[in-house]
Formats: sequence, structure tokens, C-alpha cells
Amino acid sequence: MKKKIALLMSCCMAAASLAGCGGSSATATTAATQAPATTQAATTAPSKEASGGSGDVKLTMSWWGNQVRNERTQAALDLYSGQNKGVTIEGQFSEWSDYWNKLATSAAGQSLPDVVQMDYMYIDQYVKNNLLVDLKPYIEKGTLDVSNISENTMASGTVDGGVYAICAGINSPAMMYNKTLLDQNGITVKDYMTIDDFEAVCRQVYEKTGYKTSIVYGTAQTYLDYFMRAYDVVLFGDKKMGGKAEDYIPFFQMYETGLKEGWLIDPGVYAEISVGSVEQDPLVYGSSPETMSWCAFANSNQLTAVQNAAPEGVTIGMTTWPSPDPKKSGYLKSSQFFSIGAHTKNPEEAVKVLDYLINSSDANNILLGERGVPASSKIADELSPKMDAINQEIIRYINDVVTPNSSPINPPQPDGASEVFNLLNQVQEQLCYGTYDSKTAAEEFFNSANKIMSQK
Repeated sequence: MKKKIALLMSCCMAAASLAGCGGSSATATTAATQAPATTQAATTAPSKEASGGSGDVKLTMSWWGNQVRNERTQAALDLYSGQNKGVTIEGQFSEWSDYWNKLATSAAGQSLPDVVQMDYMYIDQYVKNNLLVDLKPYIEKGTLDVSNISENTMASGTVDGGVYAICAGINSPAMMYNKTLLDQNGITVKDYMTIDDFEAVCRQVYEKTGYKTSIVYGTAQTYLDYFMRAYDVVLFGDKKMGGKAEDYIPFFQMYETGLKEGWLIDPGVYAEISVGSVEQDPLVYGSSPETMSWCAFANSNQLTAVQNAAPEGVTIGMTTWPSPDPKKSGYLKSSQFFSIGAHTKNPEEAVKVLDYLINSSDANNILLGERGVPASSKIADELSPKMDAINQEIIRYINDVVTPNSSPINPPQPDGASEVFNLLNQVQEQLCYGTYDSKTAAEEFFNSANKIMSQK
């Protein structure tokens, strides 16, 4: 047990050091630190005492995100406490770059929050390490209502027949851009840009305005997965990487081309900001075009936060991520999930909070789809007329742009994925600082990643 905790902490420290130079993904694969009896207690129906039947109940809920999400989520939790006497919920908010380190540390200390915001990337690993509660018994007894959530959406949080996560919102990869800047300079952005289209716009923007381009620095794993779908390459195979080393060259070539032509933002800019923070993204943060970007690779549900963070007078537009074949790359996904941590002492009440977040009109009138289009069709229909122009644009983007041109999302990443993604960040950094060319970067990444996966 002590060895597992030591390994977990060393992985957290490694991820934290990477975050300082762009890395943002902490490992979850070594977080199996609790005794099996703990999980068994959490997955069976709780007693009256365990569910807080006598006395006050104190719960914790953790999430990553931005200030908009932070404020809305805490307001919804406060309303729940006001409606349920004796229940208090402590919100624990972190930036993405810190969130997974903190969650892994909590897992090592057997003190996971009661309600946990979970990502598709980590569900399989957390389940296999017995860190999440199986929600199926609570669905069957009616504590958690999923009757208005589609089977496909429910399937994304299902592992080995158990339900370990409920979709908090549906979204899709989306590139945000400074529409005001581009409109003023007669530059048009279209949906489904190829890489050639994208690079042509990058050159045009740089030549006309001096603004550079940010291509997912330090958190490139999702974009690499998206990019490789265009070549019918699923990132992870059975204890190996998908495809061949040469298949990865075009991905790294974008960065190499941008550096040579001058339109890629200097990696040194990221040493001065919090990578993954909406408010500090070069799209909205910076003192000159040299340190700013005309675009940012994000997700559709982040449009509100990006617009709120933008300088006064700047309108943010939204389009698809560029890809060698953008229609083949596109997919709908759960923006994030809500799960119950296996160390909760009040699973029944924690599940009630989850049900409230998913199904309560009161809660969702506060949350307003900030995590994506609500998974509950009933709530989505209720909210639609109340949405502001930005959220109406998100719904239009999901329904009209992505849905007709998308395919199923890839399977959750397996054990070893976090180490591979940390490697990707390191290789990307070496490329952006000129140590590697695209061919060397592709070979180094593929060969080292294969070695990581072969040992899992």
C-alpha cells in the first residue's frame, strides 16, 4: 500500500512539474489505494446512518473549469442546501492543470470528494482502481432518474455493465476565434477547415494583423486524438500505439511550419500563464499581437466563458477544429461527467445531489448549460427558450454543424495513456523550441509511447 501511495505521489509531482512548462494531465492509473472493502461499502445500499439520516450531512463536490462554472455551480449547490435542511456542500474548484493532481492525491489518502466531476479520459482507469461508486443500484431503486437520458449518452459512462458516471453536458471540440479582429481585416473562417485551409488563414492573419496562432500547447492529447481520426488511426491499440510512426508526422508538421513561417506563438509565452485557464489563454490574454493568438482550441460549452474573458468589444466566433479530414475527425462527446467518489460516507445523499444537478429545473436554471447541452432531454427542452444568444449558438453548433458530420467517439484511454500524454507534451515542447524537427518528433513520440504501452 505504501509503495502504491509513493508511486502515486511521484506521478503527481512529475505531472505538476510538467504543468509548469505546459503539461496538464496527471496520471490516474496508479490511484488504486483503497482497500476493496471500502468500495464494497460504497456500492451497496447505505444504511440510514450512512446516508446521514440522523444529524447534519456535510458533502464535498470537486470540479475543474472557469470562473463562470465556479460561480454557477456553487450557486446551484447553495440552493440545494437551502432546499434540504441539514445538508451542506463544500465546493472544491480547480483549474484543469491542478485538478487531476489534487484528485489523485485525494485518492491516495482515501478521501475522494463525495461528488466528483470526471472526464472521459479517466473513467476507465478510476473504475478499474475501484475509485468510483456503481450508480446502477441507485438508478434501479429510483434515487437517480435517468429516464430522459438517451441510451447512447448513458453508455458513455458505463464500464463492464456498471454505471459509474452521468453525463453533465453534451459538447464537441470547437475552435474559438477573434471574430471582431478577422471581420475588421476581411478574413473569413469557414466550418470544416482542412489543415491547408487553417494554415492559409494563419498566414493571412499574421500578415495583416501581427497576431499569431496558438495550436494546443501543453494539452495536445485531445487534438492529437482528433487529428489521427482523419487517418482512421485510433490512438491506442492493445498495449501499443495505433498506426505507424510516419502517420504522426503531419501532426507535428503544423507546429514546425508555424515556427518556420513565424505565425506560431512562441512557447515562452506559456511559461508566464496558467496553461488550460480560459482567462489566461492567449486568445483573450496578452499585451500585444506578438504574445496573443487569434484562435484557441476549446470545446463548444466553453463559448460563454471565453466570451466573458474576452476584452471589451471583442466578439468570439466558433467553428470546427481543423483536420486533414474534419468531417471524419468530428464527434459528439460528454463534456464531462458527474460521479460519486468511492470514499463517500453518505452515498445516498451524494446520489441525490447528482440527481438534482441532472434533473432539477431549479439547478439548471442556474447552471444554464455551461457544461454543455444538458443530457436530460426534458431539461434541454426547458432551457432552450431561456438561453441567451451565446447558448443558442452552442445549440446551433451542436445540432447543425457537428451532429450531421460526426462519428462515434474513440474508446476511453487505457492504462498508460496519462504517461503517453505527458510524453507528448515533452516532445511537443522540444519541437516548439527547435530541438526536434517533425520527423524526429514523430519517431520519438511513437517509439517511446509504444514502449510505455507495451509495459502495461
